Amino acid sequence: MTPRILITNDDGIDSPGLRHLVRAAARQGLDIVVAAPLTEASGSSAAITAVEQNGKIVVQQRELTGAKNVPAYGVAASPAFIVLLALRGAFGPPPTIVFSGVNRGANAGAAVVHSGTVGATLTASHAGLHGLAVSLDVLSADGTAESGGQAASDLDRAADEKRHWESAAGLAIKLLPTLTHTPAGTVLNLNVPDLHVDGIRGLRRAGLARFGQVQMSIAEAGEGFVRTAVQAADEPIEAGTDLAALAAGYAVVTPIRSPGEATDVTFNLESIVVQTPAI
Repeated sequence: MTPRILITNDDGIDSPGLRHLVRAAARQGLDIVVAAPLTEASGSSAAITAVEQNGKIVVQQRELTGAKNVPAYGVAASPAFIVLLALRGAFGPPPTIVFSGVNRGANAGAAVVHSGTVGATLTASHAGLHGLAVSLDVLSADGTAESGGQAASDLDRAADEKRHWESAAGLAIKLLPTLTHTPAGTVLNLNVPDLHVDGIRGLRRAGLARFGQVQMSIAEAGEGFVRTAVQAADEPIEAGTDLAALAAGYAVVTPIRSPGEATDVTFNLESIVVQTPAI
């Protein structure tokens, strides 16, 4: 059975990372459909949100540059909600695999819980589908960006068309056979350095670091507003983790799954009274 692949992201339908992933999949003749947010939805995790007009979720049919024969839709919804819509036939036959990316910035460490890119694939995982979240590491060691302010030069979106999206997209396609041979519900989280493929040292498996690549701080708080700053995390890189592999110039993949019961946790509930005493 030929897999049907939904390609989505959290950077939006017009992002270069999405276009490169779609082109890479189309060149392989894969059965794909594209449905991605109309606007950026970064940090949305697995949120189920949408914009409605007259009780209907806004959907725009789009044509992606270099992939004109691939059905594509801009959807006024979060990535996870888009996955749910696709599973219910909103964009044609339901997918059996979900690709999400290529995200602008690494999704590594425990911070993947906040990622809309990863959230889309975890939603697929919860439904028993395979998922692949793929991200390009665009952050240098001293990069910062402030909300409502100007991004640092290494995060400047004007440079996005020069980034090595094709390196991440190509590795994602190469991982497809590996992905389909994992148990149902498995997600592969792939992070790739922003380098030409010849400059990447290899592909490694590694666990999630305890911290993400960046951290948020309060840059300023005043009457009626808060301004945040995002900068490289202060914590030292843990050996053997996804962040360590990225820092060493490797692409890195981590298998993850949707949340489930913590069966290793034990506690006693016998002393807790559920009924309200009669008055």
